[in-house]
Amino acid sequence: MKIGDKVRYLNAVGGGVITRIGEKGVVTVLEEDGFETPVLANDVVVVADTNELNFVSESKGKPDTTTTAQTVEKPQYKFDIAEETPEGEAINVSLAFVPVNIKSLQNTDMEMFVINESNYYIDFQILTGNATVSVHTADTIEPQTKLFITDVRKDEVNDYEFVRFQGFAYKQTTKFDAKPALDVAVRINPVDFYKLHRFEENDFFEAKAMLVNLIENDYPPIKYLIDDKQLQEAMRDKRPQPTKRQFAPPRKSQIIEVDLHIHELIDNFANLDNADMLRIQLDKFHSVMKENINKKGQKIVFIHGKGEGVLRKEITELLRKQYKNASFQDASFQQYGFGATQVNIH
Repeated sequence: MKIGDKVRYLNAVGGGVITRIGEKGVVTVLEEDGFETPVLANDVVVVADTNELNFVSESKGKPDTTTTAQTVEKPQYKFDIAEETPEGEAINVSLAFVPVNIKSLQNTDMEMFVINESNYYIDFQILTGNATVSVHTADTIEPQTKLFITDVRKDEVNDYEFVRFQGFAYKQTTKFDAKPALDVAVRINPVDFYKLHRFEENDFFEAKAMLVNLIENDYPPIKYLIDDKQLQEAMRDKRPQPTKRQFAPPRKSQIIEVDLHIHELIDNFANLDNADMLRIQLDKFHSVMKENINKKGQKIVFIHGKGEGVLRKEITELLRKQYKNASFQDASFQQYGFGATQVNIH
């Protein structure tokens, strides 16, 4: 760690650039608002070194007069077995999304963390995607701590709609009760990133955060274990097989109705301008399309209202450019009036 390094606070939101390194492991951080804040070195983590920030270096052509950058040894976090708790013998893991500026929730970026409340080390990977997935992060989190994962830009929230967490828990120096492998898939509604009430006071951050429970007492929460379609298929399999008879032609897929009126998508939109509301509506449109794009024969009706036609125009443009295996038409006038578009997946 040296002067000029860009750092992030471990126990608070934000960070800045190191301008001074003092005694007893205290560094001074210049924040974006121009204020300098003294903090302990072990309360920050380096996220970009001097070269990445293009700070001016001392001339290498004068070795006798070159000033060596001051450095301070940052003690790494090391779990002390004396800190184990009875509650920590059960695995509890969460994802956390912390707004950089909660007062501007419609525009701010998020900081993403994994929180481990157990006495166990956890080797894990985070996957993103639905039908096909990719490895987002692979790491190890120590007991009783939280681990910064990444910055999530506002235009990236849709990438975190489908998240899968896989891992296994262990202790390094003592015998322990073997735990089941951790594997849970969650779906995070992108609209939740715009809802103020989803960000709450918590025990892990000074700022409000949106917490997504992944593992509760060694297992995924029950709400993630029961899939409606799988349940219906399981119930169907248990029914007695009917005698052979002539079956009617298969029914066409049911029409999915999606109301894009802003009051149907978020609770409080009084402080949103038209651009913010349009972005939220289009996020919902993309979410539904991505979920159904491979369902041949599926029909989707997007209810957007008549209005000035801005939302309808955006939807039709996106369908032409990004969803070429789908056609669209005006939905039934008798059912929806002039304010709906029907999409047909081919």
